[in-house]
Amino acid sequence: MSANAGPSITTAMVLAAGLGKRMRPITDTIPKPLVRVGGRAMLDHALDRLCAAGIETAVVNIHYLPDQIEQHLQGRRRPRIVISDERDELLETGGGIVKALPLLGRRDFLVLNSDSLWIEGPQSNLGRMIAYWEPAIMDILLLLASATTSFGYEGLGDFAMDAEGRLRRRREREVTPFVYAGVAIMKPELFQAAPAGAFSLNRLFDRASEAGRLHGLRLDGQWLHVGTPASLKGAEGRIAASAL
Repeated sequence: MSANAGPSITTAMVLAAGLGKRMRPITDTIPKPLVRVGGRAMLDHALDRLCAAGIETAVVNIHYLPDQIEQHLQGRRRPRIVISDERDELLETGGGIVKALPLLGRRDFLVLNSDSLWIEGPQSNLGRMIAYWEPAIMDILLLLASATTSFGYEGLGDFAMDAEGRLRRRREREVTPFVYAGVAIMKPELFQAAPAGAFSLNRLFDRASEAGRLHGLRLDGQWLHVGTPASLKGAEGRIAASAL
């Protein structure tokens, strides 16, 4: 499928409310989005990428150690930051977006995990996604990384992709080539029939896949899966080597 200009996407949801349990003991005192990798907080890596891709407004949800994140973001001017406060209840990825919908507006938007890290290829991967987005045939577009060459990932993959870019889930005991890299483009209307309270975006991914409207774009570069304290040092080494 050829890329098309598509509607401009200028808003993003940054998921920053998680507890970061696998990153303990570091996250006992600091929220995972503020853990520094390559000299910058993971949240800043995400926001810098969004800014470079032309995103004007980033809605950031907060729950765990929220005051630290709010204070960290006070000096940020680009993109414009809007806080979605989940102090009272952790809503998971799907529920967090439902709560933030009034802040996101009515247009299609990017969704980015605040700890999604990668070494960029020749072009911005977020820019590539925005250019590739084709809402007439897609409900959701996922950024996918190689399950075999990504740093720190040891699973069996998440998705298989057909020749048209459509995705299906990995079946039991199957090995698939792609892992979800924590970045998506989604339509706000997907959440109209969403359940109340906390739920995972995986529900909507599966629904779109069953309808043949879940598509993927392969990440150009290397994804860095930073899930534990032990993986931090290795990720820093990869980032430093890429800057040489």
